[in-house]
Amino acid sequence: MAYGWGWRPYVPVAQRRARAILKMEKLRKKGVNIQPVRIEGRQIARTFWGRAWCEHLESFSDYENRLPRGRTYVRNGSVCHLDIAKGRIAAKVSGSEIYDIRITIKPLPKDKWRQVKDSCAGQVGSLLELLRGKLSDHVMAVVTDKDRGLFPRPGEISLDCSCPDWAEMCKHVAAVLYGIGARLDEKPELLFILRGVDHAELVTEDAAKAVVTKAKKADRRTLDESELSEVFGIDVASAQPAPAAADPVDAEAAGTNGRRSSRSSRASKRQTIPPAVAKRIRTRKTG
Repeated sequence: MAYGWGWRPYVPVAQRRARAILKMEKLRKKGVNIQPVRIEGRQIARTFWGRAWCEHLESFSDYENRLPRGRTYVRNGSVCHLDIAKGRIAAKVSGSEIYDIRITIKPLPKDKWRQVKDSCAGQVGSLLELLRGKLSDHVMAVVTDKDRGLFPRPGEISLDCSCPDWAEMCKHVAAVLYGIGARLDEKPELLFILRGVDHAELVTEDAAKAVVTKAKKADRRTLDESELSEVFGIDVASAQPAPAAADPVDAEAAGTNGRRSSRSSRASKRQTIPPAVAKRIRTRKTG
């Protein structure tokens, strides 16, 4: 197509790359944090989170015909800048010119995030395991579910590129989408930031459940009063407070018979003197 219609003349890859490097260097000197996407070999994503992102995008018919055009671009280093933040991706892709790409993604609905947390509760061992993708098959199925997982659906994604291609998803946008998968290999927590949720909550929910479970087990190990009575043969419920100090007569009587009953009194320290016995002691003392 003629250049007058908006298409730029073809520029060799080596020339585009050299030009992109110069422009990115100028932006870096101005304080822009340039974050290029570098792919080693043919495989774009290698980890669980990166592969899951790419496979999720490729599962939609809206994207399947457009995404392949971006694979070559991301592999040859054309995504010279990619920044992921909450709800948006800003990128620069080297083509006939340096094109600016803006992708906005809606936050994960609260009810969906709550369902994800409930489904994963008790099955995420640690934050490190989560980010490394060392998850059970169940948790993997939950977070990657096409409709109820963490990844956005096409209706939640808005795409924009400064290139003259009229298609919503041009090859530059497709390259950036693949670049996100490669970036998740390095920093999987960016997926949660992008969707506006806190990945630590998956582990927090798990830890809370573990504490409750531990407490329940501890309760089951605690014997109540009736169980103590059966086990030790004592009536815990009828335990009485320590008796009040004995009156002088009782004390003197106890002293008189102390030698004969010292051993028995020590064996029954917690027993009280029946009233009839106390009366007989008083009578004997006064007589």
